[in-house]
Amino acid sequence: MRFDQLKRREFITLLGSAAAWPLMARAQQPAMPVIGFLNAQKAAGFQHLVAAFQRGLNEVGFVEGQNVAIEYRWADGYIDRLPALADELIRRRVDVIVATGGANPTQVATASIPIVASFGGDPVRLGHAASLNRPGGNITGMIVLSFDLEAKRLELLHELVPRGSVGVLLDPAFDWADLQQRVVETAAATIGREIRIAEASTDTDLEKAFAILADAHVAAVVVTGAPLFYNLRDHVLALTARLALPVIYEQREYTVAGGLTSYGTSVPNVYRQIGRYTGRVLKGEKPADLPILQPVKFDMAINLKTAKALGLDVPTSILLRADEVIE
Repeated sequence: MRFDQLKRREFITLLGSAAAWPLMARAQQPAMPVIGFLNAQKAAGFQHLVAAFQRGLNEVGFVEGQNVAIEYRWADGYIDRLPALADELIRRRVDVIVATGGANPTQVATASIPIVASFGGDPVRLGHAASLNRPGGNITGMIVLSFDLEAKRLELLHELVPRGSVGVLLDPAFDWADLQQRVVETAAATIGREIRIAEASTDTDLEKAFAILADAHVAAVVVTGAPLFYNLRDHVLALTARLALPVIYEQREYTVAGGLTSYGTSVPNVYRQIGRYTGRVLKGEKPADLPILQPVKFDMAINLKTAKALGLDVPTSILLRADEVIE
């Protein structure tokens, strides 16, 4: 074989090897981690919360589509669909499951995949964690509701409607219901208001509960924070509209949809913090060692269109304190 033929063959071999280098490099890169995002609500209307979650991820170095993928599963308000949707994510072998918007770890049958959740109640009492500071298992996250906010909601309603009895809607099946009732009763005694408790633990119960409040001729209503009421908020809003009374709720979604006013945990901040925790888990931190966070930021919203329809003059002091005024 001539020398020039040998050189040409070596050059072709070398060229072929060089062409394979990028393929080999790509093959050696780690697979992009996948987050399973499980939510009991409809995707429509949740864009701002998904964006807050993504902001939290960004803050710890993860950008969807660049170095992390997200598989979204929405139950469209049907809670009974959540276990099957969670099973899809488990079979997909996602790296972490985020359970929000009414989804909770009870519906996710895995002890091996890390779970970052928004809790509608006390995660310790619900059996999801050994303690808030040291959860101890594969679950961590942030508490959304706070039972002591019921007193603040009653005080705000008192500023809007200073006279007459106040109806209070409670879900007795909610694990904080007893504490909520105690807090409301104490606050009512402090400001000298009579309250009328109505209870509902199912969709059907809501009709009966609002009939009780209508018969009691209450001047206003506090809808306490409970996952049931939030998941059935369209029905709750329809029933409160039928009463044509001032009502205060626990989250801004009620107010945006036509409710009078709301005061509660800043839900966008919850989703942002959950995004940060999810990123930290992807980086190797264990849920067992990540303390369950409690609410520290609260938002108030008021719907002036609804106030006008009810014939209410909203005090300037409330407008100045509101985080969001809907006109």
